[in-house]
Amino acid sequence: MNENQWPVAKEGLPFLVPSLLLTIGVTLIGWMALAVLGILLTLFIAFFFRNPKREVPDLKNIILSPADGKVIYVGEAQEERFLKERALKISIFMSLLDVHINRSPATGKVAERSYHPGRFFVASAEKASLDNEQNALVLEMEDQSKILVVQIAGFIARRIVCYAEAGDRLKMGETFGLIRFGSRVDLYLPVNVKPTVRVGQHVKGGESIVGYRV
Repeated sequence: MNENQWPVAKEGLPFLVPSLLLTIGVTLIGWMALAVLGILLTLFIAFFFRNPKREVPDLKNIILSPADGKVIYVGEAQEERFLKERALKISIFMSLLDVHINRSPATGKVAERSYHPGRFFVASAEKASLDNEQNALVLEMEDQSKILVVQIAGFIARRIVCYAEAGDRLKMGETFGLIRFGSRVDLYLPVNVKPTVRVGQHVKGGESIVGYRV
C-alpha cells in the first residue's frame, strides 16, 4: 500500500473543494457575511480531514495507537467474533477535534477484513463496540500472533473508509483508513502485551506506544 502523504486526506476533497469555490464565489459577489462563514467552514473541513506526518518509534516489540483520541477502556475481554480468545482490549474515542486518520498498530499481513452495517450509538458508549457500523481488520504479525483493529462509526460518523484488503501487508504506523466525524477504534491484542496507557490518556495514531509485547 502507498502511504498518503497529502496534508489533507483525499476523502475530504469532495467537501473541501465545493466549500472553497462557494466561498470564493460569495466573496466576489460581495456577500461578506457569507464569505466569512464560508472561510470558517472551509478551515474546519481542512482541519477535520488533516493528515499530519507522524514519527513512528524505532523500537522493537511495541504496539502503536491506531488512532488519535482519548483512551476510554483498557482491560482484558473475550473476543469471540474474530480472534475467538481472551485479549487485551484498548478503546480509543475520537472527538470532532481529533485527527480521524487510522494507522496500523504493528507490521503485519491483513489476514481478514470484515465490514458490518449497524446502528449509530454514541461512539463512547460500550454498546457501540458490537452494535454500531464497523469495519474489522485482523493483522497477523511475523510470530503468527494476531491483532484485531475495529473501526467503529459514531452518532455523527456514518462513513468508514478502509484502504486495506485481505492479503495486504501493512507497516507499523502506515495509514489504512479513516472515519468521518466522531468515532471510535477498538484494539484487541494478545494477552501477553503489557499496556502502557490508562483510561483518560490522549494518544496519537502511529506515534503513541500503547503496549509492549513481552
